Amino acid sequence: MSNLFNFDVIIAGGGPAGSSAAIHLATRGVRVLLAEQKKFPRAKLCGEFISPECLPHFEKLGVAEQINAVRGAALRETVFYARSGNSVSVPSLWFGAGDVAVGMSRAEMDQRLLRRAGAAGVTVLEETQAVGLMTEDGRVTGVRFKANGDEVRHEAPITIDATGRGRVLARRLQTELQSSARAKRRARMVAFKAHLEGAQLAPGACEIYFYRGGYGGLSSIEGGLSNLCFIASARDVRDCRANAETVMRKVVWQNVRAAHTLGHAVTHSEWLAVSLEGFGRRNLAPADGLLSIGDAASFIDPFTGSGMLMALESGELAAEVVTCYLPRLNARREFANVAQAYRDLYRERFGGRLRLCCAMRRAAFVPGLAEAAIRIVGTSDRLRCGLALATRGGRKERFTKRNAASESNAPNRG
Repeated sequence: MSNLFNFDVIIAGGGPAGSSAAIHLATRGVRVLLAEQKKFPRAKLCGEFISPECLPHFEKLGVAEQINAVRGAALRETVFYARSGNSVSVPSLWFGAGDVAVGMSRAEMDQRLLRRAGAAGVTVLEETQAVGLMTEDGRVTGVRFKANGDEVRHEAPITIDATGRGRVLARRLQTELQSSARAKRRARMVAFKAHLEGAQLAPGACEIYFYRGGYGGLSSIEGGLSNLCFIASARDVRDCRANAETVMRKVVWQNVRAAHTLGHAVTHSEWLAVSLEGFGRRNLAPADGLLSIGDAASFIDPFTGSGMLMALESGELAAEVVTCYLPRLNARREFANVAQAYRDLYRERFGGRLRLCCAMRRAAFVPGLAEAAIRIVGTSDRLRCGLALATRGGRKERFTKRNAASESNAPNRG
């Protein structure tokens, strides 16, 4: 057993949410430990779509230059395809933070964010797995980690779960373990991801395909490759014997456009797969002393293309709240104030977009409804823009004269 080290904040998970929180905290003088289970760079199941609104966050985090050096693919529009092939386009410039989105592998992006965290003064531990929580009188006071076969313990008044959809720290709590066991039995979806060569993807486009029981996204990334990430029902996956290639051909190819675009593509990487419990908000403060950010706090629907943005935003939001309360965080009642402030600000920032995505999800999984929705929103650029902005917490007022003038360049493809 190693010596006990003390920090102000412990963060488990080195993805964009965890790194964002760590960098913002460290630059405010907070002593931060950031522990990551894997050795970076590593592949990650993700749509690998960086929306334009992420770019100002990279500037604030001091990592924009490093991200730009990767030379990710410029994505100027997202095109949504119904199963029949009818489509509607959403230009990237509608989001107001830049003309283009970026396609970039998580291996490249996450590594640069994690290295920036280290440079900002964060103590970064890779290949370090969270195996348990330390508690005192029902309050989380630290985390037990395992690295190189040895257990190490670190204490802090606040711990942040940034472990993604797995919610590793939250599940360590007995009540979370019980509920997760039930959720696992109810899991009805499986997500797959791989990098491809030879996809017939329209230049500068991210394409979203809807089909019975799920949807998928395809976009270019660095190095001339494409990233395919899709969701299918667990029943369909079982029928395909859990073979990703078979699921792609029998399920994803129900979509006419997907069958055309992916017909001659070959995999360039191993397939990644994970079962999905569902979407929406989780417990933001699962216990005294513990907060959740990123996908551990909310898993927003991938078809919105705003998951990366929410990860960066929630990390910054948690850092702001923690920095405000940390100097007087010496009692359980003080953490109750931290938790409530975080919940209130989180609800204000993300509540509307999560509710909208819940409604949109119902249409996304039903081919007939998806077809009708694409036809309806295709009748008005202003309607499309309003819906797209709402998935990011924006308002129609951001549909500026400059963007309105671009309508002729973003025609309905249906």
